Amino acid sequence: MHQMSRSLPLILTTVLLPAAAVAQRPEVILTEEASRIHAAGMLFDGHNDLPWQMREVGSSSFDATDIAKPQPQLHTDIARLKTGGVKAQYWSVYVPASTDAEGTALLQTLQQIDLVKAMVKRYPETFELASTAADIRRIVKAGRIASMMGIEGGYSIENSLDNVERLHKMGCRYMTLTHSKSLEWADSATDDPRCGGLSEFGEAVIAEMNRVGMLVDLSHVSPECMRKSLAVTKAPVIYSHSSALAINEHPRNVPDDVLKLVAKNRGIVMVNFYSKYVIPTEQLTEDRSQTGTIHDVVDHIEHIIKIAGIDCVGLGSDYDGVPTLPKQLEDVSTYPLITQELLNRGYKEADIHKILGGNALRVLEEAEKVAAKLQQAG
Repeated sequence: MHQMSRSLPLILTTVLLPAAAVAQRPEVILTEEASRIHAAGMLFDGHNDLPWQMREVGSSSFDATDIAKPQPQLHTDIARLKTGGVKAQYWSVYVPASTDAEGTALLQTLQQIDLVKAMVKRYPETFELASTAADIRRIVKAGRIASMMGIEGGYSIENSLDNVERLHKMGCRYMTLTHSKSLEWADSATDDPRCGGLSEFGEAVIAEMNRVGMLVDLSHVSPECMRKSLAVTKAPVIYSHSSALAINEHPRNVPDDVLKLVAKNRGIVMVNFYSKYVIPTEQLTEDRSQTGTIHDVVDHIEHIIKIAGIDCVGLGSDYDGVPTLPKQLEDVSTYPLITQELLNRGYKEADIHKILGGNALRVLEEAEKVAAKLQQAG
């Protein structure tokens, strides 16, 4: 993906620091208090690409790549999920944008859904598929990881509104409107626009998603698509894996004016951990080995809180979907360190729990209520 030139200052809460000072921030050390707070909350991550990695490096087989055993070539395995305290997860059922031109997008998406269901069936003591927010609460209480699926790219519906409901019935609870390429009906953040943000058909897609209870995911879409989608959706939106443009002016990140609209919408931005989106572009340009640290990710969380409020931020790691990650966030075992750093910065337990997953669960519940009303109205 191309990167935009950077002109905005690096924002660390309310203090501006030079890059050298940022680099010197200390390693985060996990305390018993942070461990307790983390375990008491519900960590609900917005985006993990393990299903695609299983396809790429694991032969789509949990016999060939058994995640009950350590899998150091992946960011994700069961032992590290437990160490990280993951309690609910949106598994991405991503397929490449090239499948749109090939006419295989829906078919390959169905294959990815089957792969997630195979994982849940293979490891029933660890995972359980969830259909609703109430399911998530029940599954977490039983000690398993509540699992939902997210479609990454509207090309998966192959321009058919019927496929929105079909995929929802199969367990998909959000759809990212685009991926890396613009569609006829929605523009991508990393491609030339084709429809001025969102077309009439794009509006119809969002209306159908609202009706069935599928969350509108605005990661990967252009700022104009974000604004138009927020203007027409009747339910809260999510950004399943995006960060703050004010800290790093990368097109995958969310502008401040849109963050204010997300606050009005009662939606959520789930912060992405990918170094390229997190680290200010000038630092990456100066030092190509720079991956950033956990502090950089928490800076994005704090900026979103500053602009949109504590109820509109969450975590969307992008584990197993990115090549580089910040120090101390190298895999799914590291989430408790985010709790520690939030504690270090003065956040209280209730607000930390909102960030970890409370906000994500609230958005899902509100979308379910909107869908129930729309279905009643006929």
